[in-house]
Amino acid sequence: MSESKVQAALYGSTALVTGAAGGIGASVARELAAAGARVALLDADGAALEPLVKELEADGASVLALGADVRSSAEVDAAVERTEAELGPLDHLVNAAGVLRTGEVTGYSDEDWEFTFAVNATGVFHVSRAVVGRMVPRRSGAVVTVASNSAGVPRWNMAAYAASKAAATSFTRTLGLEVARYGIRCNVVAPGSTETPMLTSMYADGDFARPSVEGSPDTYRVGIPLGRLARPEDIAHAVLFLLCEQAAHITLHSLVVDGGAALGA
Repeated sequence: MSESKVQAALYGSTALVTGAAGGIGASVARELAAAGARVALLDADGAALEPLVKELEADGASVLALGADVRSSAEVDAAVERTEAELGPLDHLVNAAGVLRTGEVTGYSDEDWEFTFAVNATGVFHVSRAVVGRMVPRRSGAVVTVASNSAGVPRWNMAAYAASKAAATSFTRTLGLEVARYGIRCNVVAPGSTETPMLTSMYADGDFARPSVEGSPDTYRVGIPLGRLARPEDIAHAVLFLLCEQAAHITLHSLVVDGGAALGA
């Protein structure tokens, strides 16, 4: 499918992207704006959205910055209401907000566990409920949740992250089942190791690419068969495909974008 067809399918639509201040969320926002969509950028750090807003507006995009914490249903509801008031009815939702706190289970704190689930799983619930509730009367819309290949493959030191992403994956599929009768599609994109601040934060020595690409026998982790990390735009392209009309008969699906790291699991 050509890039021009994706852009044509998304032109003039309205989308909300969570976690838009950086990483995959920012890349998704850029691709949506480049396709001619109106984009609401939501992030807990509202000030961190300013550089992206300036960048996209300089390119002629219609964007709205929303400082809101996905852990708060009240903040989410207010942000969604403002989006529809200022940009128009939402056609698309991308749940890209996520956090990672590493550590072995036996030493993991209650606070780290609860915070991880509050953002990665409960946050997806809050935003999806608010947006899809507005899509239902219009009988159209598409949702993509950015999860992780770790939802299906155990990863050392990542139990909370993996479990929360598995929860978000299962939730998104169930939501998709419930709202399919309204013509609303809900899918998941599951990245592997991607060149983002989340990945680099895991390696104090700055050598984040080698263990991901080559694998780590000590932690029972295979490498990446394609021999490189994903770029944020690799994930964004998968997200845009699942949002657009060229994917009109795809729902309840999880698309793994990891260079083969999960060996097809």
